[in-house]
Amino acid sequence: MKPAAIEAFFSTLQAANPHPVTELEYTSVFELLAAVLLSAQATDVGVNKATRKLFPVANTPQKILALGQEGLESYIKTIGLYRSKAKHLMETCRILVERHGGEVPRTREALEALPGVGRKTANVVLNVAFGQPTMAVDTHIFRVSNRTGLAPGKTPLAVEQLLMKRVPPAYAVDAHHWLILLGRYVCQARKPLCHKCAVSAYCDFKPKTTG
Repeated sequence: MKPAAIEAFFSTLQAANPHPVTELEYTSVFELLAAVLLSAQATDVGVNKATRKLFPVANTPQKILALGQEGLESYIKTIGLYRSKAKHLMETCRILVERHGGEVPRTREALEALPGVGRKTANVVLNVAFGQPTMAVDTHIFRVSNRTGLAPGKTPLAVEQLLMKRVPPAYAVDAHHWLILLGRYVCQARKPLCHKCAVSAYCDFKPKTTG
């Protein structure tokens, strides 16, 4: 995808959705971190169902620790891999209390040092909570970046690094939201809905689907 097409691609996405947000439900930075940690290999819809019950009871590291492992598991058992996720979240809460005064750190290094928090999760927190222009490359962004020619790469890290170079600065903070939503609802894995896509004119994918 050429630079002029990239500019048009993102300006079109911005016009259609000027203020994109994550579909995970949260009311604090800690709730966001917990929700993203729980969302690995799970849907946002499934995570939201669980956290709607969990967060009114325990929405701070201290309250999660007070629940205990089994107590936490009882709230999130509808989410895939819930036992290992509960363990990671408990350990993360312990570290937040012991090393960070119960607050979520603002640096990539400190975030990635938390159990269950990888590069993608750290990128989501840095972007959504702290407004940093990061690219959290999930399966949707990986597919869209390769299929459209926006930022082709063989690994999520390669795609992330190319996106950081190719996405115009004016769109950098919101870009990962637009790309996730595009991949989730339009540029789908089985078959892209090119006939419903607002940015198909700027995309390198051929032949376009017609319905």
